[in-house]
Amino acid sequence: MIQINGGSKTKNGLTGTRLTSALETETLDSRNPAMLASGTEQMNDAPNAPVFEINTSRHFTGWLSEMTAGLAFTTYQVGKLFFIGVKPDGKLWVFNRNIGRCLGLAAAGRDLWITADTQIYKFVDALGEKQKSSEGHDALYVPQVSYFTGDVDAHDIAIRGDGTMVFVNTLFNCIATVSTSHSFEMLWQPRFISRVVAEDRCHLNGLALRDGAPAYVTAISDSDTFDGWRGHRRDGGIVIDIGTREIVVSGLSMPHSPRWYRDRLWLHNSGTGEFGTVDVGSGKFQPVAFCPGYLRGLSFIGKYAVAGLSRPRENKTFTGLALDDQLASRRMDARCGLYVIDLDTGGIAHSLTIEGVVTELYDVVVLPGRLQPAAIGPTSPETKNYISVG
Repeated sequence: MIQINGGSKTKNGLTGTRLTSALETETLDSRNPAMLASGTEQMNDAPNAPVFEINTSRHFTGWLSEMTAGLAFTTYQVGKLFFIGVKPDGKLWVFNRNIGRCLGLAAAGRDLWITADTQIYKFVDALGEKQKSSEGHDALYVPQVSYFTGDVDAHDIAIRGDGTMVFVNTLFNCIATVSTSHSFEMLWQPRFISRVVAEDRCHLNGLALRDGAPAYVTAISDSDTFDGWRGHRRDGGIVIDIGTREIVVSGLSMPHSPRWYRDRLWLHNSGTGEFGTVDVGSGKFQPVAFCPGYLRGLSFIGKYAVAGLSRPRENKTFTGLALDDQLASRRMDARCGLYVIDLDTGGIAHSLTIEGVVTELYDVVVLPGRLQPAAIGPTSPETKNYISVG
């Protein structure tokens, strides 16, 4: 099902890796997008119509090897969790599992947390240090805990310094954690939200930890009416200080994925296609790099940021933004994939682009020390036979 041609031409003219696949682990059907999330449909067997294609820049796999790290990303569009890494022969490693409508992704130590349709999953790496499975995996994430939240449209997720998990409950405009007796436990809400109600008023979406504690959130606007954020997509975006509950940055366009790294707050100004930093003292956004896509998902390793890009959907949520003008002026089409950004120079160091049935990503995390990560999906047949004893 997989064909890898090392040294093939990529879209950007660099020699890299091209991988065409029917999604090796579980197949998709590009003929019926409505059925993609199930992962049960067979691939489109029409000639020259690959279901899933990855192109990498020339040194992408070499960079992963140098960093001794793999990557994981979610795509709610097809309900998949993907792992990217490097095989012992230096070729690209790609692995996927069905999760459902997955958005937020967080990793800490052996734990991997994922938000899905109506549940939040905790996966645990079942392999010990320097241990490998019979298939060569150096990490095998196994679902161990699932919390049923209902469809609260959970976005970003984060693991606090004490190991507990918090997430952005977008439908209820709050930061929450899981509960063993309720759908969720509310921890924090913006000052301008007047009621605890399932109305997605401001589209709270991003969460940044600082020193292991929730510190900043992003929202599309400070609206306090049902679906009110949609009228402020172009310049209503804000950053809120969780401790003071004050808006510290405004005038952004569809901000996403705030992260605290190297004593600075980084985020995506997604409506303009810009990745950069914000000064919470002055309230200024400083662009670092332009990326040709709708930015969501951000992780760091060393002096590099890994950012997720999506092709904007042709609907009222993603049209009419400055990103459209930026792409037109640069004579570029929007891309889906991952960009590796050098934080020192702002240059794009490496890239992985996706073509075919997958056009939208949500989150990405770096997995240090794991070059061939894999997982057992919560609905996979392997869950019947995988049993561990504590």
